[in-house]
Amino acid sequence: MQRELLLISDKMIKLDQFLKLVGIASTGGQAKLMIIDGDVKVNGTVETRRGRKLVSSDQVTVEGQTFKVGDVIQS
Repeated sequence: MQRELLLISDKMIKLDQFLKLVGIASTGGQAKLMIIDGDVKVNGTVETRRGRKLVSSDQVTVEGQTFKVGDVIQS
């Protein structure tokens, strides 16, 4: 499956939106639960704020998978 790059005008995306975009969470509610349960790391640190703004240099790890934000969003 080929993913389209998403152009983010302000070069930031919220953590919960990112999880939906990469297909880890199917809904915002699922993303919220994963985040509050401590299942998501940003740059190696557990992140519990779903509104955390990510930039292209951030790395998100969840369910043993690591995603480079810059590889998913295009600035």
